[in-house]
Amino acid sequence: MLELPEVLTVSKQLKNHIVGKKISKVLPPSKVHKFCWYNGEPTEYNAAIKGSEVISVEGFGIFVEITFSNGYKLCLNDGVNVRLVPSNEKTKNFQLLIELEDNLVLVFTVAMYGGIFLHDGSYDNEYYLKSKQAISPFSEVFTEHYHKTFMESKPNLSAKAFLATQQRFPGVGNGVSQDILFEAGIHPKRKISTFSEADKERLLGKMITVLNEMVQKGGRDTEKNIFGEKGGYKVRMSKNTMGLDCPKCGGKIIKETYLGGSIYYCAQCQPFIKE
Repeated sequence: MLELPEVLTVSKQLKNHIVGKKISKVLPPSKVHKFCWYNGEPTEYNAAIKGSEVISVEGFGIFVEITFSNGYKLCLNDGVNVRLVPSNEKTKNFQLLIELEDNLVLVFTVAMYGGIFLHDGSYDNEYYLKSKQAISPFSEVFTEHYHKTFMESKPNLSAKAFLATQQRFPGVGNGVSQDILFEAGIHPKRKISTFSEADKERLLGKMITVLNEMVQKGGRDTEKNIFGEKGGYKVRMSKNTMGLDCPKCGGKIIKETYLGGSIYYCAQCQPFIKE
C-alpha cells in the first residue's frame, strides 16, 4: 500500500522518467477488478489524454498525481501499484495501461482495492482534498499542526487510531505507524489520554525522523517502486518480522488484530499503560 514514503518515492521516480514524454495510447482494464474505481469510464481515458505530454508529477498524502499538457490529471491512491516497463515486456493483467513514446509503458494494477482517477482539476473527493491540503511532516509548521491535532482528538483514541485513522496525517497509515510507535516506545493500543508531555514530544520527533529515513531510503522494504524494486528502509515491525527478536531488547515481536488491521509491537519496549 502506498503511504507517504512510497508516494514521495514513486512521484520522484516518475518525475525523473516520464516528464516530457507524450502519451501514445491508453488501454482500459484487461481484467475487471470490482474494487478498482475510476472517475468516469476508463474506456474514455484514451480520447482524453492521447497525444498530450506529461508536464509534472506530484506526490501528496496517499496520492500520486500526473499532470498532462492539456490540463487533465491522473491520480492514483494508496491501493494502486504502478510500474514503468519497456513496451516489449509482456503485460497480461492490468487496471490501466499507458503507452509512452520511447517504447515505455506505465502499468497500473490493484491487488485489494484502489482508485485511478482522471480529472480536469475539479476532482471533489474527501480523501483527495485532505491529502492535497495536508501539512508535510517535513515542513516548519508541522509541529504546530501535530499539537493542534492532538488537542482536538478524543482522549480515548488509541495511539494507532490517532496516527492512522480519519486522515489526521494523510500518508501516515497502519504500515508506517508501526515503526513510528516502536521507535517512540508507545503501545499501539495505548490511549492518548495517558501520554505525558514527554510522550507527545517523543512521538512527534519519531514521526518526523522515521518518515524522513523511510523517504531517504526510497521507501520501505515491504513495498516496491516503479521498477519493481523493494525500498531500502528495513521495517522493524511488520508481517516480515513477526515472531522474530526485537532489535532493541531481544523480546519477541507480537502480532495482533486491532481496528480492522494488524498491529506489530514489542511488549517490553512498548508497554501497555492503562488509565
